[in-house]
Amino acid sequence: MSLITVKNYTVRSDLLYTETDEWVKIEGDVATIGITDYAQKQLRDVVGVDFVEKGKKVKKGDAVATLDSVKAASDVYTPLSGEVIEVNETLLEAPQLINNDPYENGWIIKIKVEDKEEIRELLTPQKYAELISSRVEKK
Repeated sequence: MSLITVKNYTVRSDLLYTETDEWVKIEGDVATIGITDYAQKQLRDVVGVDFVEKGKKVKKGDAVATLDSVKAASDVYTPLSGEVIEVNETLLEAPQLINNDPYENGWIIKIKVEDKEEIRELLTPQKYAELISSRVEKK
């Protein structure tokens, strides 16, 4: 796995991304979803997580979690339709994992993908890096 660095933000080259700053790791028909390094740095210290329940059917664009930070509450959206098969319950006790390790231990939910065609709409690491770069330049 290689990394793309944009300013002080890290983008992993083995994941797919959304314009709303979620990352997606596809393994067969399971998608693991979390928020990007860019997103966690914008939120600052995450102090709480609230998930949708396991077994819930979700459509692309639905909010599947709310992250409470010292700065604001922010929704996490599913980039793919499917069924929530797992939530990262470790985050209930240790929400700081989202800040400390957003791409591994800070994952948020896993869904069983219903429509694999939706995967094509996700951003490549390069496109996501360009998106971050354009946001940083505007500041």
